[in-house]
Amino acid sequence: MAKTMIKHRKTYFSKGKIAVIAAIAAMMAPLFLSISAQIPNRSSVTFRPQVPTADRAAGNRVFLEHANVLRKNDTDSFMILVDSVKFTKGPMMMFCDSCHYYAETESMEAFGNVRMEQGDTLFVFADELVYDGRPDVEIATLYANPGKKVLLINKDVRLETDIFVYDLKLDLGYYNVGGVLTDASNRLTSLEGEYMPSTKEANFYTDVHLNSRSETDTLDIYTDTLYYNTETHLAEINSQSVIVNARGTIYTRRGVYLTDSNICTLTERPLIVTNDNQTLVADSVFYNHNAGYGEAFGGMVLTDTANCAQVCGEYGFYDEVRDSTYVTGRALVKEYSQGDTLYLHGRQIESFIELDSVLIPADTIAGTAEAVRIDTCHIIQVYPRVRFFRSDLQGVCDSMRFTERDSMLRMFVNPVVWSEGQQIFGNIIEMHLNDSTFDRARLPEFGFAAQQIEGEHFNQISGKEMIAYFVDRELRHIDINGNVEIIMYPQENDSTVNKLVKAESSFLSADFKGRTTERIKMWPETTGTATPLFMAKRSLYYLGKFRWFEALRPTSPGDVFIIPEEMEEIMSTAERPSGDKPKSPLPQMAQPRLRPQ
Repeated sequence: MAKTMIKHRKTYFSKGKIAVIAAIAAMMAPLFLSISAQIPNRSSVTFRPQVPTADRAAGNRVFLEHANVLRKNDTDSFMILVDSVKFTKGPMMMFCDSCHYYAETESMEAFGNVRMEQGDTLFVFADELVYDGRPDVEIATLYANPGKKVLLINKDVRLETDIFVYDLKLDLGYYNVGGVLTDASNRLTSLEGEYMPSTKEANFYTDVHLNSRSETDTLDIYTDTLYYNTETHLAEINSQSVIVNARGTIYTRRGVYLTDSNICTLTERPLIVTNDNQTLVADSVFYNHNAGYGEAFGGMVLTDTANCAQVCGEYGFYDEVRDSTYVTGRALVKEYSQGDTLYLHGRQIESFIELDSVLIPADTIAGTAEAVRIDTCHIIQVYPRVRFFRSDLQGVCDSMRFTERDSMLRMFVNPVVWSEGQQIFGNIIEMHLNDSTFDRARLPEFGFAAQQIEGEHFNQISGKEMIAYFVDRELRHIDINGNVEIIMYPQENDSTVNKLVKAESSFLSADFKGRTTERIKMWPETTGTATPLFMAKRSLYYLGKFRWFEALRPTSPGDVFIIPEEMEEIMSTAERPSGDKPKSPLPQMAQPRLRPQ
């Protein structure tokens, strides 16, 4: 406190006046003694400035509310406040053990048990505080002693760091020496961070780690830039990041993640790697971890390394609970286990688990049954307008269904298969896979096999039920049961062809090698004719059901996406058997999709 300067002037009294004054003093002495006894010692005086109430409403002003000791030295520009110090600034209160207060700038240096409070929700604890109260600054810097941390508590949010800077004008706190923020759901660490208590928003920079633990799962996000809301528990990713959970790892540059519900939307072609070495990449991915399903949008590529296969498309849906996948939009399956890649296209591709059979207990009420068995089967189906290409094998149909249990691929609605110069078609084609290679094909209702010899001349075999056998991807044997019809152009010893043989029977067995028919056996009774080629009319060249579908044949991997007009006409007008109908429903969205802004 500045010394009070008091001016004195000389006063002259007579002896009579002196006597009167002395008498009055004697009379007043007991009263002065009584008053003085009630005045406390100056060192314990409580300083309570009288400030107009109207001024106290000004949010940009700092008010000293209390201090047990206040003093000022002539050489100092600050007041020294000691013991139970309290300041207010709008709704914010600050407490400390001692303080240097600069009244001119409303700034201060606070020491010992520093505490800032705002209402009953926001608290900041520190060992030291430096506050610059200039109107264009209004920044508080809080420090912790070695071995301790500055602590901010905002309801269920805790932020710990060594040095914490709080901008009162912006209601924004930040650190750049490393910090930890925890709430009811997550724990976040970073080298730099910002937190705004009023909006519950936080930004983290450099070596950011979000960690979440539950009884059934884990979540870790590693990045250098992360926005986080402590109220909604939403994390927004804005740099190259790695997300790890119990099922795998995600690599992404941008996206949002609702950590409470485990829902995320990721953009800029995120990469997902599962624990069983499956990978997914797409322009954007929506994933509901708790519900167990995800969606992929734009340029989706799902790779199954174990099975040497890829599924591509413009849209994909995956249900983890039912282990089902749905792909559309230039949907494509690539299978490369045999070195030569198979390209398979259909407008929709589905993969799912189907309940195959159930063994019900003999007496479920009495409980006398020994066991209950539920069998499942993995199904893959492609529809409509199916086309596939491999250098040695091509095919078309309108729908296709593969069952893992029996390794059978079933083709429906005008299926056609080509291998080199050979063509097989029928109502239904059932092909058996052995190590991703077709080893036999069965046409249960009707079968027609044709082999082009030259120009308009084709070897032809037709029958009710046809079974074809392949070795090293080549047709080697055909069996036919019922209604056998053939047209053959047998080679002479000099490899020339000069006659046409047409025959009919009930059963047939034929062996082939390359483009050559080595043996044909027909039984029990055979009828037929042999006609020299120069005498054969063109009407004899073909069996009644002969068709050569070369115009439908895919000739390259990219050709599987091109649907010829003839194929579109054939498939759209064909009579459809019951077996070609898809058995799984289209996916239904159980949760709203989350999109980043």
